[in-house]
Amino acid sequence: MTDNRYKESGNWLDRAKKVLASGVSSEFRKYNHPHALFYTHGKGVHLWDVDGNEYLDFTLSQGPLILGHSNQEVLDAVQSYSAQGQLFAGQHQQEVELAEWLNRVIPSAELMRFCLDGSEAVHTAIRVARAKTGKTKFIRFEGHYHGWLDNVAWGISAPSPDALGDRFNPVVFPWSQGLPSQAKDEFIILPWNDLELVRAKLAECHSEVCAIITEPMMCNSGCIPPHPGFLEGLRALCDEYGIALIFDEVITGFRLGLAGAQGFFQVTPDMSIFAKALGSGYPISAIVGKKVWMEEIASARVIHAGTMNACNPTVAAALATVRILERDNPYPHMFTMGEELRDGLRQLAEDMDVNLLVQGLGPVVHTGFIDRKSVSDFREVLQYDGVKLKRFISGLHDEGVRVIGRGLWYISSAHEPDHITQALRKAKEVLHRLNQGKL
Repeated sequence: MTDNRYKESGNWLDRAKKVLASGVSSEFRKYNHPHALFYTHGKGVHLWDVDGNEYLDFTLSQGPLILGHSNQEVLDAVQSYSAQGQLFAGQHQQEVELAEWLNRVIPSAELMRFCLDGSEAVHTAIRVARAKTGKTKFIRFEGHYHGWLDNVAWGISAPSPDALGDRFNPVVFPWSQGLPSQAKDEFIILPWNDLELVRAKLAECHSEVCAIITEPMMCNSGCIPPHPGFLEGLRALCDEYGIALIFDEVITGFRLGLAGAQGFFQVTPDMSIFAKALGSGYPISAIVGKKVWMEEIASARVIHAGTMNACNPTVAAALATVRILERDNPYPHMFTMGEELRDGLRQLAEDMDVNLLVQGLGPVVHTGFIDRKSVSDFREVLQYDGVKLKRFISGLHDEGVRVIGRGLWYISSAHEPDHITQALRKAKEVLHRLNQGKL
């Protein structure tokens, strides 16, 4: 298949580069295949580009579309509520209704504030932890993505596993140019899934630490569930030292269940960040937390503000989304679809003698090429064969199956068994060509 299939997108990209930096509005969009593509519409689990190519979509727009593309109930709710106004510079009724719903179903959501994206909400949670504890540093983990702001844009890339050095005092690499060097002094970074390492580090420097922030299931670098007892151990350590446990549930929120990963794993953090699936593609996030921590915001000791926060369309989208999820309970179905995809891919790897490792939980699936039976932290993720993965993902894309470039597949409530069957059939064809050196 030639790039001629994407000719019209190429024309639009050339035009876009004259006014948009590199032709896109987010860095990740540059790495589509064979270049940044332009899309016209999506419905359910399908997406169409300007060349008329149709894709079976497992990206769900990097995760938000848990109900699939263009869910009619969500679109109707947005249209109806927007007709009453877009933004009031004041409160409105559905904002309270959404907060009441989150308060009811999320264990840590005693009080909350709405923001526009995950990066901003993470920044708020860290500020709260600093204000309450009077300490400045936070512990985070290699490979965990908490947004693109200065003090978290480290430790999510590295040239090799060996370059990270000692596990107790890792080398930290910046993700971007333009980061102030002192930003890396704001955090302590450690490999994930190693509770004894966290325990030892806190014993050494707990007097400086205000919080531990973590993805409760590592989804941004591979897809790695926590080891048994790891999250529980973090909870106990935070209690012991009087510091905040923060769950970044931007991906896991509403994906592992209505109560997020904290409900699934039965570990309640002090504060949590929800975004992506909350708004079905509309820009909304929430920092939710226990009153004892969120009082820092309620009392205005910590200032949290934003002109566009909780505007009518985003709140309407979020309220419609969570009500649909509660009413329809798609989780047994999504978990089944995820397991069928994982099982099918693993069987293909075994039958075709391919070193394809398939991991994940529920409706989150990760594929990568490595001679291991599992990976449990970022250092092991860095051992994946990135070139081979790129060829696999590009091959799937040319066959009309769209997967996130780092090997991540998301299942929505709209995916059905025939979609999984179709994806596995295409994956078999691509793996066959990969084995033959034709990709």
